[in-house]
This record gives sequence, structure tokens and C-alpha cells, in this order.
Amino acid sequence: SQIVRADILYDSGESLNPEVDLGQVEGGFMMGLGYHLLEKEKFDPATGQVLTDGTWEYKPPMGKDLPLDFRVTLLKNNPNPLGVLRSKATGEPVLVLACSAVFAIQHAIAAARADAKKDNGHFQLDSPVLAEDIQAACMVDIEQFTYGK
Repeated sequence: SQIVRADILYDSGESLNPEVDLGQVEGGFMMGLGYHLLEKEKFDPATGQVLTDGTWEYKPPMGKDLPLDFRVTLLKNNPNPLGVLRSKATGEPVLVLACSAVFAIQHAIAAARADAKKDNGHFQLDSPVLAEDIQAACMVDIEQFTYGK
């Protein structure tokens, strides 16, 4: 799966260094995507030991996880009168914007359920949401993939 496009308009106040701020916004968004879409902790039910504590099981976001079309723009002419040199924080505040991907996935799941004539009511989708969670939420039935029926 791939995020096709992400548009972010970020208010950084009067940016001290726009290139650094753009990188902070992009990095914060990607960190949030990792949190919401890739970083689900799994535990051994018998011992409680963390099963996703190494690089074999833990998959942080990589270059292939970047949106194909990633547009970040800093809002112009909006100085922060109380900030250092009229600037605002960048990086961490953008992390919360990544929840938009979870909402997009929830809409896609609702569309898949409607297309398959499955339950169209409310359903809970917890974050982080991995591929197997999406498949389960879509109520996929193997009969849907049988050719010729």
C-alpha cells in the first residue's frame, strides 16, 4: 500500500530557516505515519514479553513509505509575537496530522464493506492499524475472490 498524496500547510510563524522547518514538518509527519500504521506492539500472552522489540519484527517508516506526492508549504506572513524571533515550533506538532491517514483508511474500509455488501454500520478502528487489521475490518471473505461465480 502507498499513500498517493499528502498536502500540509504548516504555520511556523516567521521561519528562522525554512529548509530546516520543511524537513521537521516532513519528518514529524512520517514519524506519525509510522506510529499510526506500522508500530503495533505485540506481546506473548503467556509471559508478557514484548515480541516486536527488534528490527526483524519492528518496521519503522522507510523511504518507500513516503507519499508519492508530498507537498509541504509553510504559511507566509504569520509571525508569532510571543515566539523566539516571531517563530513557532515545528516537528512534533505535525506528528498529530498523520492521524489523517487512519481516517482515510477508515473511509476506504467503509467503502470496501459497502462494495462487498457487508455491514455498513459503525466500526471501531484502533490505531496503530496494520495491514492485517485493515483486512479484518474489511470483512474479507475468500468467496469474493473466486473466479467465475
